[in-house]
Amino acid sequence: MDYELLLHEILNIGKEMIKSGAETNRAEDSMYRMLESYDVEHCSVFAIQSNIQATIKPAEGRYITQIRRVHRVGMNYDRLDYLNNLSRYICKNKPSLEEIQEKYNEVMNRKPQPVYLNYLSAIMGGVGFGVYFGCDLADSAAAVVICAVVIGYIGSVLDKRERNLVVYNLVVAFLSSAAVFMADKAGFGHHPDRIVLGLNMVLISGLGVANGIRDMVDRAYLSGLLNIVNSCLGAIAIACGTGLAMLFFKGDMYEMYIAPNVAVQLLSCGVASMGFALLFKAAVKQSFYAGIGGLVTCACYLLVQYFHGNDFAAVMAGAAFVAAYSYVMSRVHRAPATIFLTTSIMPVIPGATLFYLMHGLVQEDYELASQQTIALAQTCLAIAFGFLVVEIATRYIGKKKL
Repeated sequence: MDYELLLHEILNIGKEMIKSGAETNRAEDSMYRMLESYDVEHCSVFAIQSNIQATIKPAEGRYITQIRRVHRVGMNYDRLDYLNNLSRYICKNKPSLEEIQEKYNEVMNRKPQPVYLNYLSAIMGGVGFGVYFGCDLADSAAAVVICAVVIGYIGSVLDKRERNLVVYNLVVAFLSSAAVFMADKAGFGHHPDRIVLGLNMVLISGLGVANGIRDMVDRAYLSGLLNIVNSCLGAIAIACGTGLAMLFFKGDMYEMYIAPNVAVQLLSCGVASMGFALLFKAAVKQSFYAGIGGLVTCACYLLVQYFHGNDFAAVMAGAAFVAAYSYVMSRVHRAPATIFLTTSIMPVIPGATLFYLMHGLVQEDYELASQQTIALAQTCLAIAFGFLVVEIATRYIGKKKL
């Protein structure tokens, strides 16, 4: 066995897992398991969002250290699913280096998602959450066109050229918001702020926040903190892009959104969550279950809000359900839990709060801005608490089974 080449191949798998949207802590654990399944006396792996370092010592061999730089992290849940299956296969069968390389190349060369799904997923996400925030038929028609042109086409072109999430989010948020405001001036749509809310939700990924909180819970503090900071920078870029568009289109066109009836909210969240899963290139079957997860997450939130009247408790309940749901789905589908977690969590991600925070700053309504800042912090804390409750419960149940 050429252990230098083995380490090289395992780090390649781990790097692609992180690039495809895996939690760094889970990717690190997968690399540990793959390396330790071979005849290795010592194994040490350290992974964060931008870097992987690993050292192994084969039996009767010398220490070998390699480093990988992760330049860009995105979302490709189809690739992540197959890489996860490959890591399981390696741990179980200990294949030769030639077989590892062959199977790795098969995963990397899988047929990409059809182009039409890229447009359809953006429309499902943007329009779905637009309806959730109270868009009417005219608003939804405008959102369909803007989602297809700005987020579907321009976003995909920019994604191939721009590695910086901050720049990408700022440009797409500005263009999509400006398109909405111009459409409103031309008489298309009735509630531009609600349309922008839906479009912004397509850009606000639950990936960084969810994975960051889970890493922090697992005591991977550095990787968790980096995930959360990266997500916050992306959210700030969205707010700045939207705020810049607001400066060009000042006027009394904004009002706090009014949610539609419960049935519409549930259905729209289900459609939007399924759209997010497809946007992240998850399999259609997994995307369907992500949609169900988003629907029930919204139901949990609304139920607790109705009976308890406390938004913090409602968000915490939704986050706890998502954590439990993703745990179960990962075992049912034998797929990474993050596929279901980061898409089904979207109904409780504070996209509206972020929008009205920036609106308050642009309109110099600092009371509104301060209120939304507090609400933003409370929501993130409630999500963390919900995840933590389920994490403790699953660990306790696991120990009881042992």
